[in-house]
Amino acid sequence: MAEVKLSKVEGMKVASQHLRGTIAQSLASDAPQMPEADHQLLKFHGVYQGYDRDSATALKQRGEGKRIEFMIRIKTPGGRMSGAQYLALDELAQRFGGGKMRITTRQSIQFHGIAKGDLWATMNGINQALLTSFCACGDVVRTIMVSAAPYEDARHRRMCADADMLAAALEPQTRAYHEIWVGDENIVAAPTSEPEIDPLYGPTYLPRKFKIGIGTPEDNDIDILAANDLAILPVFDGDDLVGYNFAVGGGLGLTHNKPHTYARIATPLIFVGPDELLETVRAVIALQRDNGDRADRRHARLKYVVDAKGLDWVKADLERRLGKTLQPSQPLGRFHVKDHQGWHKQGDGKWFLGLPVKAGRIEDKGAIRLATAFRRVIGEIGVRPVLSPNQDIYFADVAEADRARVEAILVAEGVELPGAWTPIRRWAMACPALPTCGLALNEAERVLDDIVADLEGVLARHHLAGERISLRITGCPNGCARPYVGDIGLVGRTPDTYAIFLGGDFEGTRLNSRVFERVRIDAIGKTLEPVIALWARHREGHEAFGNFCHRWGVDRLAALVPTEDAAE
Repeated sequence: MAEVKLSKVEGMKVASQHLRGTIAQSLASDAPQMPEADHQLLKFHGVYQGYDRDSATALKQRGEGKRIEFMIRIKTPGGRMSGAQYLALDELAQRFGGGKMRITTRQSIQFHGIAKGDLWATMNGINQALLTSFCACGDVVRTIMVSAAPYEDARHRRMCADADMLAAALEPQTRAYHEIWVGDENIVAAPTSEPEIDPLYGPTYLPRKFKIGIGTPEDNDIDILAANDLAILPVFDGDDLVGYNFAVGGGLGLTHNKPHTYARIATPLIFVGPDELLETVRAVIALQRDNGDRADRRHARLKYVVDAKGLDWVKADLERRLGKTLQPSQPLGRFHVKDHQGWHKQGDGKWFLGLPVKAGRIEDKGAIRLATAFRRVIGEIGVRPVLSPNQDIYFADVAEADRARVEAILVAEGVELPGAWTPIRRWAMACPALPTCGLALNEAERVLDDIVADLEGVLARHHLAGERISLRITGCPNGCARPYVGDIGLVGRTPDTYAIFLGGDFEGTRLNSRVFERVRIDAIGKTLEPVIALWARHREGHEAFGNFCHRWGVDRLAALVPTEDAAE
């Protein structure tokens, strides 16, 4: 049998001294950037090294190097933090991040544009706030998602508690992060000892990132089956937990022109009891650790193991690791996605306000002073922020007497209240893409307004402006904004074009399909208008756009627009 050649990153992990590498020494050097091995290890610490792509060409023409920048991602299970923690992050953004923060599609906060000289101070400040970026990135279990709406009921409390428990239990057992970034190890609890080899992750950690989501079909705001290697779906009888359904093999990343890479919906597989959660999660992680592709990082997620080995093999392997027979998954029921924008009763006498945030970007820009508004609402009224997987925010724990005051602050700072946006704008998501992401092939966040406005016009012309449509835009095929389960997914194909995917379902249980291959931004509305017009004429009852496209079929939809028109 031929020896498998491992990827370079595998060797870097082996030689990393439990994720230390030479990060501390590189931080202290005058070099403008981190060496490649440290660049890879920084991801485990929640940091990506990149460069400002807007300025790169001009700098190169002047014979100057790239403007190196860093992105930092916070790990916040279920998108939860205290008001004081949010304000601490806001202060760091003002000092080091150009006054900007970004809500991610995995319920985290990201800083962009951090200079190397400010990296340690920013990271240390995050930990001073009793937050962490450890394992927000890297080949480990990342931020665990939870259905976000902050209802104070037994079900939601249980899911949040499970997320916190798993997040703590699944961290690598190394002191590297605390040694490098914290300074005072009393600030964030660190393991008291460090094993020679991590008992869960081994010497090379996982073959690739591993994503976990916890949620119920009744409110699938986290796209639990599509966006997670492991989907954990608690089953309740009233408020009593009966157990957990496990669905395996979800994931949305793929690579253009690489058919062995693809998006996949997680498959329901097993059901375990209330006390079997942690041991079963560890068994699934160990299965991926031992069987994932370590030669091709583009083909290294659990979904490829599931398809290569088969579901029966996966179940048998988990039974072998756990030493017991596992029950099949219980029926999941119908999936729904609820709209939590506006005011809602929490269930404890207080309210929460769901507020849309365009592409998750929190900043003061022109007349819309979003960062100032959030700072005032959280600081003056004492509300608790919760980050949504749709890049929105919930202000929780608002007393009845404070509701008008919250709205007054938002309006005073130029922020539109919920209900002002059209449905397609309300449900649109976009990844950061250019200029901060090194993988981006095209724009996403910066063209969101133009694309939405174009499609708003198309929908209005066909009397469909009030219809709920999920629009997802990414600058590359890695799927950060979950484009492959949207009604409409726009995926950067080249610096000038997008691939258009149609036919996902709004509830997040079906992948869409590539219908148009290379469409310029100024032709997106023109390309989709015949499809939308067809939907207006031939929809069945209140049939959603994605469901109509799925029923009508890829070939018939593609034939509506000549290739030369779609690519013009």
